[in-house]
Amino acid sequence: MAKFNELVAGEMPVLVDFYAEWCGPCKTMGPILHQVKDELKEGVRIIKIDTDRNPSLSNKFQVRSVPTLMLFQKGEMKWRQSGIVQARDIVRLVEQHSKN
Repeated sequence: MAKFNELVAGEMPVLVDFYAEWCGPCKTMGPILHQVKDELKEGVRIIKIDTDRNPSLSNKFQVRSVPTLMLFQKGEMKWRQSGIVQARDIVRLVEQHSKN
């Protein structure tokens, strides 16, 4: 938990993908997140959290369905959405928060 807090505490936006190995839509998010990283390069950090291996973190953020994406900046959650999100929408969201 402390390591997670360290990872999301910085200036750089951090996109957290709560997923599960058995989840079909989560597998769809993989290539989408690669596309986001390719486009934003060093402008975002992307972290994948397996909900089955990290139940305490999943509970802390009340993750009830996967995939659930969260955007953090300076340790604060700025955005959250469950389900598949398209790359262009994630890029726009991250850029929007990078300017603030």
